[in-house]
Amino acid sequence: MSSRSNGLAAEMDSVRTLALVGAAATGKTCLAEAMLVHSGALGAAGSLERGATVSDHDLLERRMQHSLNSSVMHMVHDGTRIHFIDTPGGPDFLGQSLPALEAVETAAIVINASTGIEPMAVRMMAYAESRQLDRMIIVNKIDAQGVELEALLAQIQETFGRVCLPLNLPAQGGNAVVDCFFNRSGESDFGSVEAAHRALVEQVVEVDGDFVDRYLNDGDIDASELHAPLEQALREGHLIPVCFVSARTGAGIPELLDAIVKLLPDPTEANPPDFLNGEGPDAKLMHAQPDPSLHVLAHVFKVTQDPFIGKMGIFRVHQGTITRDSQLYIGDGRKPFKVGHLFMLQGKDHVEVSRAIPGDIAAVAKIDDIHFDAVLHDAAEDDHIHLKPLDFPTAVHGLAIEPKRHGDEQRMWDILGKLVDEDPCLKVEHVATTNETVVYGLGEVHLRVLIERLRDVYHFEVNTRPPRIAFRETVTAPAQGHFRHKKQSGGAGQFGEVFLRIEPLPRGAGFEFVDEVKGGTIPGQFIPAVEKGVREVLEHGAIAGYPVVDVRVIVYDGKHHSVDSKEIAFAIAGRKAFMAAIREARPIVLEPIVQIEIESPDQAMGDITGDLSAKRGIVTGTDNESAGIVKVRGQVPLSELTSYQSRLNALTSGQGRYTIEFSHYEAVPPTLQQQLVSESKLRDDD
Repeated sequence: MSSRSNGLAAEMDSVRTLALVGAAATGKTCLAEAMLVHSGALGAAGSLERGATVSDHDLLERRMQHSLNSSVMHMVHDGTRIHFIDTPGGPDFLGQSLPALEAVETAAIVINASTGIEPMAVRMMAYAESRQLDRMIIVNKIDAQGVELEALLAQIQETFGRVCLPLNLPAQGGNAVVDCFFNRSGESDFGSVEAAHRALVEQVVEVDGDFVDRYLNDGDIDASELHAPLEQALREGHLIPVCFVSARTGAGIPELLDAIVKLLPDPTEANPPDFLNGEGPDAKLMHAQPDPSLHVLAHVFKVTQDPFIGKMGIFRVHQGTITRDSQLYIGDGRKPFKVGHLFMLQGKDHVEVSRAIPGDIAAVAKIDDIHFDAVLHDAAEDDHIHLKPLDFPTAVHGLAIEPKRHGDEQRMWDILGKLVDEDPCLKVEHVATTNETVVYGLGEVHLRVLIERLRDVYHFEVNTRPPRIAFRETVTAPAQGHFRHKKQSGGAGQFGEVFLRIEPLPRGAGFEFVDEVKGGTIPGQFIPAVEKGVREVLEHGAIAGYPVVDVRVIVYDGKHHSVDSKEIAFAIAGRKAFMAAIREARPIVLEPIVQIEIESPDQAMGDITGDLSAKRGIVTGTDNESAGIVKVRGQVPLSELTSYQSRLNALTSGQGRYTIEFSHYEAVPPTLQQQLVSESKLRDDD
């Protein structure tokens, strides 16, 4: 290795990365401000109320006074460069918080000492564990009145396991903390730190037999000797350290930064992320090597549209070194782009740098082809390498959207495309069955922010409404229909007569058209016209205005006129004969039934199952997920799920999530069918 590579490797040893994750209102943004101030990266802490924090720099974040986007920052403490990501805590914004886990070695789950462990903390802990990240817990707001920190620590250990041990303990009534790892003795609000120190050392040495023997023989080991087994314990989830802080007063902030520098892993010490080489079942698992001298592998975990410098791709370098003038490929793209400017981010500010090495989080701008989840590389043979996909929640909360001004449809699609690029949990599609453009998100707040961003950032006004339900019509009994169309008004007339019968088909079978005409009573050239008339009814409905499905139409007789018969006559006769038959075939309206899976705190399960039953749903099963979380499975009519996330929020204090998947169609209840038929008649009258 060259001397330059040796220097970069030494620099890489002084890089740390972590993501601040957890529920909303735990103080992650204020914690980020306090860390920046203490490190000297920021002169004074900003406030959420004034919209002056480094991470919450978006216009809507300032107005709503909480994080909506992940925000990347960096600082230097004790000679170590620390990259950290402040993430939103609302469950509607998992599309921002989950990708942050792809860019870091450590997930720091922040818990509000006043409110305790919330479901979002449990969820993020589980996500971090599934990605084999090192994990730590930061208990914030330890100076709040009435908090019982010792009880909270017990709750943390009950929820996440006895591997959760404090690195420091609150002291002086939450106005300070005292280290438990390097200190063998001292006093805290919990009493002596000796027991906490001993528990930490015993937990760490358990991963290494040699250290176990030394500990048993000597009675204690200097914590400064435990770096290697500590990193192993963190990698294996054998230790989840707990730190106590108050971002408001600064208590515990210096100790937290010291712990990040001295105890958390550098890029060579954590579990490497799982990359895949190839596609589908033939893809082979591989790991990037955190070596600055190798070819480049970097992962784009965030894309933004900056109004001043255009599209920006924010990435984590996993292997190799990126410099200004590097030539990089995007995924399987065949044409490389040249890195003109390389940035590290400080919230909205872009700090230009000359290089980025493994562990660094950096950004490039004005690269139109860059996209979320892309792998950047500098070797053409790496074009099939990609990161193992994240398991994002499914966006099921829909909103039909259209521009207020006619003719702006294409511009609306262009803007929506940019917003979808920034958020992997947003989806937009044109629903052909209802002829609507529908945007899907994780909840009402998610979509409300989307609409406000359209208005405030892009100055684009839209109309919204709940998406239409794709009802269908069908028949339940055989029937016959007949119609003679005859029109004579001087000159050439119109004549066509059609006899047909219809039969119901199994659900999902679609439509069949059968020609059983014999003897030329309807000449062959007019049979397509009859089918055209029938298909008009299929498209527009016969009783409530919804498409007709699962029916066989058999045309078996008719009459024609050698002069007056025309295609239009047989189309009209076919349409009206079909409608006459449907009226005699016991027609029904069908509605889509969906499979639903609901995740919620276990104490809300009774309310959820009761609510499903009240909405014509059935519960098909329940499962216990992670600590305190239950999954309810069932089937429910899609029409009953309008604004369901709001109902679920009310039942679960905002902690419930659900996914749906189409299952089948079923007949609607008679009262609903009468309502739909009446509404159709009103539309026809208008």
